[in-house]
Amino acid sequence: MATALPERMSRGPAPPSAASRGPASPGPVPRGSASPGPVPRRAVSGALASDPVRIAVVDYGVGNLRSVERALARAGAQVVITPDPREVESCDGVVLPGVGAFAPAARLLRSTGLGEAVAGAAHRGRPVLGVCLGYQLLFEESEEGEGGIGLGLIPGPVVRIRPGSLKVPHMGWNRLRILRDDLLLEAVAEGSWCYFVHSFAPAARPEHTVATCEYGGELAAVCRSGTVAGTQFHPEKSGPTGLRIYANLVAACAAATADDPTGARRPG
Repeated sequence: MATALPERMSRGPAPPSAASRGPASPGPVPRGSASPGPVPRRAVSGALASDPVRIAVVDYGVGNLRSVERALARAGAQVVITPDPREVESCDGVVLPGVGAFAPAARLLRSTGLGEAVAGAAHRGRPVLGVCLGYQLLFEESEEGEGGIGLGLIPGPVVRIRPGSLKVPHMGWNRLRILRDDLLLEAVAEGSWCYFVHSFAPAARPEHTVATCEYGGELAAVCRSGTVAGTQFHPEKSGPTGLRIYANLVAACAAATADDPTGARRPG
C-alpha cells in the first residue's frame, strides 16, 4: 500500500537538517550535483527540434497528478494528464503515479485499458516511470489484497515490508544507496535523501535493482527492466533530487524519440 498524503503535505516536509543527518554511509563517490539543470530539446537528424517532449501522466483515479505535472513541467516536458489509452500511446514517455492499495488500482488499469496502453508503450521502447504505487504496479503481483495482478513489466512480486521494531508504513525521508549507474539517477549523489510513504515493496531481482534504502533491512528503492523504471519514493516530494530524476526522464524520452525513425507520436 502506498499511503495517501493530506493536501497540506503534497510537497512533503523539508528533508533532515545537515546536523541531524549524521555521517554519510560509505559507498560510491558522489555522482555530481542533484540540481536539475536545463534539459536539452530532442535532437532529430542532427538538428534541434522545436517541440518539447510529451509525457503522459496516467489518470486512472489514483495518484497525486498535479504535483507530478508541476515537477515534469519544471523539467521541460509538455505534460499530458490523461485517462485515454490512445493518448498514452501517442506520447514520448509515460509516468504511472499512484497512492493507495494495489489490487483496486490494478483492476482500474485493466478495466480502463490503461494498463495495456502502458505496457504497449514499454514494448515499443518508450521510457516508462512508475512512482510509489505506480512503481509496484509494474511488477507481477502483490500480497496486498485479492486480485493483485500487476503489469509484469519488471519481474518479481510486491510483499509487505517487515522492518522489525520500526513503524509501518515507512513514512518520511530516507537515503539512497546507489548500486549501479542508470540514466534515471544521472547526477544523483550517493546518499541522497528521498521521501517515502509505503507499507509494501517489491522483492526485486538483483539484476533489476538500481538503488536501495535501509529500513529494518534493505528495500528496493529504484528498479529497471529495459526502458521501464520505477521509484518507491515520490520524486515530486524529494526536492532537488526528485527534480533531477524527472529531468533525467525527460532527457531519456528525448533521446528515445530521436533514435526512433518512426517517431513516438501517432497522427491524430
